[in-house]
Amino acid sequence: MSAFRIRFRGALASLSLADRSKLFDRGRTADDMVRTTCEAIIDVVRRDGDAALISLAREYDKARLSSLEVPRPAWREALGSIGPEVRTAMERAVMNIRRAHEALRPQASETYTEPGVLVGRRPDPLQRVGVYAPGGRAAYPSSVLMGVIPARAAGVGEVVVCAPPEPSGKPAAVTLAAAELAGADRVFAVGGAGAIAAMAYGTQTIPRVDRIVGPGNAYVAQAKLLVSDTVAIDAPAGPSELLVIADDTASAGHVAAEVFAQAEHDPDAAVVVLVVGSDAADRIGAELQRLIPGQQRRTIIEAALRDRGALLVAASIDDAVTFANEFAPEHLLLATNDADKLLDRVRNVGTVFLGETSSVAFGDYMTGANHVLPTGGLARSYSGLSTLDFVRWTTYQRIDRDAAARLAADVGAFAEAEGLPAHASAARAWRRSP
Repeated sequence: MSAFRIRFRGALASLSLADRSKLFDRGRTADDMVRTTCEAIIDVVRRDGDAALISLAREYDKARLSSLEVPRPAWREALGSIGPEVRTAMERAVMNIRRAHEALRPQASETYTEPGVLVGRRPDPLQRVGVYAPGGRAAYPSSVLMGVIPARAAGVGEVVVCAPPEPSGKPAAVTLAAAELAGADRVFAVGGAGAIAAMAYGTQTIPRVDRIVGPGNAYVAQAKLLVSDTVAIDAPAGPSELLVIADDTASAGHVAAEVFAQAEHDPDAAVVVLVVGSDAADRIGAELQRLIPGQQRRTIIEAALRDRGALLVAASIDDAVTFANEFAPEHLLLATNDADKLLDRVRNVGTVFLGETSSVAFGDYMTGANHVLPTGGLARSYSGLSTLDFVRWTTYQRIDRDAAARLAADVGAFAEAEGLPAHASAARAWRRSP
């Protein structure tokens, strides 16, 4: 059997400028057809509301809907229908996600910038948020948990979930079960760009929300960008990404397993292994070749590694960390003997996994950290989903009479310098009389 191909092999320092550009250019840019289709769907949903969504479900999901909303008894029925092992796993994930996000809730703070001048900031939960749960080729109940539970922990008033219907007219049973366990308020059997439009603008049945979160395909991602001037969204999302930094202490088998786990998501997934030491790189490369025949999603894995995979050798751990900060991956696995020491040096990353026992798969499902993370290099400026995404901040300030008198002259001078005499007068009104 012929060996499969990894796109980039060799020394990190020998990468050509063109290869480096290809490696870094990994965002999912929607083509004209995707954008045009999404614009048309958004327009028809804004115009026709529920009727458009019912028509879209018939066209794209092959589902004939009698109602867009899934009644609560159907959630409970779905929860009872899933196997006990899956339910136990989901309940454990719910517990850990809730613990992590409740512990990391944003806190109010205030300070006196000078005597008598108080400035404070208070997190106020959003009134209503929408969580998109992907469907179609596969259902992702974990994404329901990752969206709904942080919103609940932040104190959001109402959490609605949209997920594509199966031909039965309801979303997948595991998706409904996750909504029940996570504590969602309403679920709608609506998918794709239509669901994003419905949550952004509202229909006769689906309420308008204050923020839309959750992953999805290229159409969902494009639709979220198109409505982002109307409603807040989480970070624009693309295919899954993994960067592994490994040294000679890393198990080649464990590194290979992590590579396959992320590459199986999508043919466009980007998986890079950066090894300090050529011997270790050879071992990992040989293990990838040995294990690939046994992968159930081999075709997807091979496509991802052929187009966007890399197995590179770094001259030093310093070079590897520098590359990581430039690459800004969604997931970074530090499979080194000094992972904890490297953590402080890592800046641009969605989430860091410390040591090879910290499998990315654990973070995807069970540790309690959120798996909705920035991709395509956006970790340079975006963070992973958290309770921070479900609040807005109210700033307040109080100036007592003595402080007002002290501020008056300087504020008046500042305002006049900007050509705003009414501002100057408002400030100087608080000067003390001689």
